[in-house]
Amino acid sequence: MPRSFPISALIAFACAAPLLAQQTPPEPQTWNLFYQATSIGQYHGTFTSPYSGPFSLQAYPERDVSLTTTLFLGLRISKLTTFYFDPEIAGGKGFSGVNGLGNSSNGELPRVATATPKPYVARLYLQHDFNLGGGTESVESDANQLAGTRPLRRYTVTAGRFTLTDFFDDNRYTHDARTQFIGWAVMFNGAWDYPADVRGYTWGWVHDLHLKNWSLRYASAAMPREANGLRFDRRLFVNRGDVFEAEYRWQSSAHPGTVRLLTYRNHANAGTYGDAIAQARKTSDTPDVTLARRNGTVKYGFGISADQELTKDLGVFARLGWNDGKTESFAFTAVDRLATGGVSLTGTRWHRPHDTVAAEFTTSGISGVHASYLALGGHDFEIGDGRLTYAPEYVAEMYYNAKLFPGFYATLDLQHDANPAYNQARGPVWIPSLRLHMEFGH
Repeated sequence: MPRSFPISALIAFACAAPLLAQQTPPEPQTWNLFYQATSIGQYHGTFTSPYSGPFSLQAYPERDVSLTTTLFLGLRISKLTTFYFDPEIAGGKGFSGVNGLGNSSNGELPRVATATPKPYVARLYLQHDFNLGGGTESVESDANQLAGTRPLRRYTVTAGRFTLTDFFDDNRYTHDARTQFIGWAVMFNGAWDYPADVRGYTWGWVHDLHLKNWSLRYASAAMPREANGLRFDRRLFVNRGDVFEAEYRWQSSAHPGTVRLLTYRNHANAGTYGDAIAQARKTSDTPDVTLARRNGTVKYGFGISADQELTKDLGVFARLGWNDGKTESFAFTAVDRLATGGVSLTGTRWHRPHDTVAAEFTTSGISGVHASYLALGGHDFEIGDGRLTYAPEYVAEMYYNAKLFPGFYATLDLQHDANPAYNQARGPVWIPSLRLHMEFGH
């Protein structure tokens, strides 16, 4: 006869079953497919503008719309190797040709020459994990992430086409213009002139050492051939971007928090503001930083990103950024100094657990030589009023993101920009926005 099973063991198993079910890792995916589409409509009215230049935010009312749509395809090649391919279509217009603001207002808009939607490859890369032992951790299915398990202690190499912001300067509450804050220098650290083409992507590789509470990352990536350019400089031993980041994660009374320390060093065919001013004094012309370009010109900087969950519904975040301010703004935006802080709250208290309301304040600035260059009539690829009465640019942004039904979201966003392009003679500007976003995945 079979041995009888003790009643106490049955009771223990029944009590443990729900916990075991929660800890069961998801079934490993061989492939997955996600889709997103986002449209952002923005408006600004008239504002004080005693003068303007070729790269100014126009003082008359503007109404503009952006659209992006993306497929995210993931494929498992082996247990530890994955492949990702993201074709994307982007189009639309930004205010004044996406000019006139250091902290530009729509993170979905690249500075391209035409508003017509165009297809391109956003990401195309291989990723391999080297198992360093110590068990595994569960990974849920998501865009550019296959469900299953990954080594808890691992060394990961990623190579191909991507945006460096996929791997660096993350922040739980502000890192995605499609669902969170949409200001350029709020979604990412505006003082990090990260290597990218005009659409925000580059070619390179990323090395990531991931431990239980720590991560260390390094990347080397291609710089554009010219500021805000679409083509890349292939002289990688002369011109490239290198970035390092250390990340520490913790739990405070069961509430997670993270801090990330970033440093970067770019080499590019770039000019310096001091050289441009010196050249202009010799010729009595307006300074032009593009005439002072030299291969291998260095730009370096630092950044901090931190977030802390206070309750299951409430979290706070902050960023600080600094770069040398001597070399021309080349790949991202014209910010040399940055401080951001904010708060994010989900809607559980009003029975809308998938909604989010959030607010932030960002102050950004430029170096003294950068301000002198602009005051003499010089311009970067996105700012330049012909004159300048310098003051830091202050942006306050708040939004309410509502889940309408599964996969569909609508967001009301409001930004207030004081001293646009660091010019206290112009502005302030109010910018209301409406964002529609949908996402689906398998």
